[in-house]
Amino acid sequence: QVQLVESGGGLVQPGGSLRLSCAASGNIFRINTMGWYRQAPGKQRELVAVSSSGDSTNYVDSVKGRFTISRDEAKNTVYLQMNSLEPEDTAVYFCHADVRRSRWSAGSEYWGRGTQVTVSS
Repeated sequence: QVQLVESGGGLVQPGGSLRLSCAASGNIFRINTMGWYRQAPGKQRELVAVSSSGDSTNYVDSVKGRFTISRDEAKNTVYLQMNSLEPEDTAVYFCHADVRRSRWSAGSEYWGRGTQVTVSS
């Protein structure tokens, strides 16, 4: 199996910064993509940022210029640096990974349990 463990959430004032981390462990041959989703109360889960093989990254429009996703492939870890945080960024942030468990297998999706980010004065 594969486990994703997030850390780094918390309470921050508008304009502040937080850095989320997510480490993958377990039976991993190769990680195709790692990324972050978020879900605010009463809203659907949405993609925030994703890092694919070859340093390709994508962001939802609302966080472009404020958030940066990075990945340490040697440590199977993905980070999300969040700057200029706004109250609208308040949500539970979930780590997501598409993982191949062997050279013969296709990727499977895995999720972390989520970490709360609250932006409030």
